Amino acid sequence: MNKIDLLIGFVIGILASILGMFLYITFAVHSDFIAGIQLMKSEGHLGKIVTLGSILDLIAFGILLKMNKELMARGIVLSVIILTIITLFI
Repeated sequence: MNKIDLLIGFVIGILASILGMFLYITFAVHSDFIAGIQLMKSEGHLGKIVTLGSILDLIAFGILLKMNKELMARGIVLSVIILTIITLFI
């Protein structure tokens, strides 16, 4: 059961980051999601977009800690670490 909670937290973290990126690109850049990602990558701002998208991970992390779901919260931290490593190589 522990690994399932960690995996659920990881998925929540990835989805929250993607949702945060989508919201930022849609409302701040006023562009389609895929076109906005390509534009930001060509300008060299993709890492900043991923960072802004991870703000929702902080909210999800806090909510899971309030609900005493420590393993799911660890999964969110793991997803942020993985996203950071992926962003370094993009």
